[in-house]
Amino acid sequence: LAEKKVLIVYAHQSAGSFSAAAKEAAVEVLKSKDCSVEVSDLYAMKFKATATAEDITGEVKNPEHFRYAEETKLAWDEGRLSADITEEQRKLQEADLVIYQFPLYWFTVPAILKGWFDRVLTLGFAYTKEKRYSNGIFKKTKALLSFTTGSQETMFSPTGINGDMNVTLWPLQNGILHYCGFQVLAPQIFWAPADAAPEGRSAMLAAWNTRLQGLLDEKPLFFTPMDYFDCESFQLKPENVEKCVKEFGPTAGTHCGKPLPPNNQMKAGV
Repeated sequence: LAEKKVLIVYAHQSAGSFSAAAKEAAVEVLKSKDCSVEVSDLYAMKFKATATAEDITGEVKNPEHFRYAEETKLAWDEGRLSADITEEQRKLQEADLVIYQFPLYWFTVPAILKGWFDRVLTLGFAYTKEKRYSNGIFKKTKALLSFTTGSQETMFSPTGINGDMNVTLWPLQNGILHYCGFQVLAPQIFWAPADAAPEGRSAMLAAWNTRLQGLLDEKPLFFTPMDYFDCESFQLKPENVEKCVKEFGPTAGTHCGKPLPPNNQMKAGV
């Protein structure tokens, strides 16, 4: 069997953090499973978060009205993207599994990781109008969000003050990862480790260690396939509405006005 390649995109400033411990656990366990593991430590790399014309070497096509997606598509076609972007794209292309390790900031990823998504997942390289969602470019690659929260789990529930975590995850897991075709594995959520006792944090890491043993064989989350939608309006075809919609809608985002399927963005097979 060919060696599996894992990329960990890591976004935390401190080597003493729980995020760092979770990242180190992943490196250790996956290497012990004969995977090759590469880490992009975004803060240590001083990774540039802003998507600008500096991401392109040479002239831009339309300096009066700079359009990032179109200009970077052209630069990608011509091999003129900046070196920091092409290096991350190389890592991504080689990976069988990508783990994003970060603390949840304002219900989303830290700016430096958002910048990685903005700059690395360029038009042409990571998606096209034809190749996206279940027809996406990265459909053979698995991806996983592994993150810490500042809030307790009860606060991120359907009756909690922060709202349902499945709703928070939809833009990240559907709008970024699945959009590029990735098979999205259930997230690894470390609930409020800063508030936990040392034994609580140890238990969280032990559970992550156990999960890592079989991570590469896990089934991905469910997203409604592209061919269920009309290719002009991108609405669910009438016959598929009947097929998909029972007591709940099919997914947390495309729910057809029905109750959200419980844990559609947090557990495979629901």
